[in-house]
Amino acid sequence: MKKYRIGEFEEIVLLTVGILHGNAYGVTIKDEIENRLSREVSVGALQITLRRLEKKGFLSSTHGESSQSRGGRPKLYFTITAYGKKAIEYTRQTRNELWDSLPQLILKLE
Repeated sequence: MKKYRIGEFEEIVLLTVGILHGNAYGVTIKDEIENRLSREVSVGALQITLRRLEKKGFLSSTHGESSQSRGGRPKLYFTITAYGKKAIEYTRQTRNELWDSLPQLILKLE
């Protein structure tokens, strides 16, 4: 199903938004990915991916309260939509089918 296809970084971002349930905004998403995966994430790449996932309908966003520390700008919180949940489930199912189809001989090679 082409409509649910997502790339690796998109999958990581969607899963991280789910992990952060209710507290997923740019900085927390970036920190969570970097801490869990020991993978550096650029703010620009993350913002582009968040916008792309929102445009595809996999994420929705809401504005939080503005604060002086942010120059009066509100945080933008993200949540996974029902469509986004279908996309990550499709991705998980596809990966599991591929792993299950891998001959055991291949898994034992070093």
